Amino acid sequence: MPKLWQALRGRRVAEQRQLVPSGFVFEGGWYPLVGYAHYGGDTEKPAETFGAYVNGAYKTNGIIFAVVLARMLLFSEARFQWQRITDGRPGDLFGSRELAILENPWPNGTTGELLARMEQDVSLAGNFFAVREGDRLRRLRPDWVEIILTEPPDQAVRSDVFAYRYTPGGPMSGGRPEYFLPNEVCHWSPIPDPEAQYRGMSWITPVIRELQADQAATEHKAKFFENAATPNLAVSLKEGLTPEQFQEFVDAMDAQHKGVRNAYKTLYTAGGADVTVIGADLRQLDFKATQGAGETRICAAGGVPPIIVGLSEGLQASTYSNYGMARRKFGDHWARPQWRSACAALSSLVTPPPGNGAVRLWYDDRDIAFLREDEQDRAQIAQIEATTMAALVREGWTAESVVQALMEGDWSLLQHSGLYSVQLWPPGTTEPNASPDTQAQPEE
Repeated sequence: MPKLWQALRGRRVAEQRQLVPSGFVFEGGWYPLVGYAHYGGDTEKPAETFGAYVNGAYKTNGIIFAVVLARMLLFSEARFQWQRITDGRPGDLFGSRELAILENPWPNGTTGELLARMEQDVSLAGNFFAVREGDRLRRLRPDWVEIILTEPPDQAVRSDVFAYRYTPGGPMSGGRPEYFLPNEVCHWSPIPDPEAQYRGMSWITPVIRELQADQAATEHKAKFFENAATPNLAVSLKEGLTPEQFQEFVDAMDAQHKGVRNAYKTLYTAGGADVTVIGADLRQLDFKATQGAGETRICAAGGVPPIIVGLSEGLQASTYSNYGMARRKFGDHWARPQWRSACAALSSLVTPPPGNGAVRLWYDDRDIAFLREDEQDRAQIAQIEATTMAALVREGWTAESVVQALMEGDWSLLQHSGLYSVQLWPPGTTEPNASPDTQAQPEE
């Protein structure tokens, strides 16, 4: 049956209708065919919003771009390592040659570029797909991937992922599709779609209306400067003008006073024209507050504090302390959970090194400057740790186990040397762990 699957990968759906039976066994499991007629009958594609989000949000809206960029800059700083698991507890980190595919995923590619692509795809499509081809990774554009299910898409809870179909150029392009089994694909969807357990959703989706409002406000500001750059005017003329005379007056008015180049020019009227200010300037409209509230909601959906992005509402309350708290929140509440789920998704593409016991793919954030504590905090933490280490060693715990326990945050790693304070010796003893009866008697 594996040969059958390999043969199907390079064939079109029309050819599969004649070759594929009603189901087949692969690696000990029964795989029923999806749909009612043929192999590709019931497929579920990620929401067809990737192109719209890229061109209508990421490339045209400064707030969306800034939030995605802030996420990307931090997310791409991590490195991948193996982490030992001892008695169910995480241990030390180490590297191996098996991680080379994540360090150089494609020609001239780096771990940072891989993570940046992962962040872009999940922000704009809700899903990231990649497959392994030898010693290289291949990113699959998310809107060109179809998820083939064992049940119709409307039965989301019962549906299992049967395979992934990737068509370069899109499902409707007429290109030759490729098929991949679930264990051959890294499918990362950090925000699950509540309507489908087999796919994710973009964080931009809940704030589409905020995005539209922000773009409308931006266009409004542009029109303000295009049409007047000063408060709008209502000009009433005397009765008796012919339509031609009225249009001639309007054309002359626009030519002399419409647009940014004509802003603040003195307005001259004649013939009984009455001019009244009916508009409001940008201060009266309070555009800063109007747009600022929407920008804050967009940042909240993206998990990035406004002060990190550099938005005005975040900078108004900006202090060194506030920035430090925002930085910790961004790292603890967004970055680390993202790295954990990304490691779980990428685990299907890498093989753990042999002879190291139980290990898992993990991230290493120790060299990320953004996550480092403030210098004063670091000094205080170092002082507390030094005091703790001295006290433990003084009480008889071995120095090696003390260092390891503090580094791992696991007090069960402490090992006692058998030596302890003289105050705890039995009365009359002069050596540790010795009773009075075994003590050497002084010579007479």
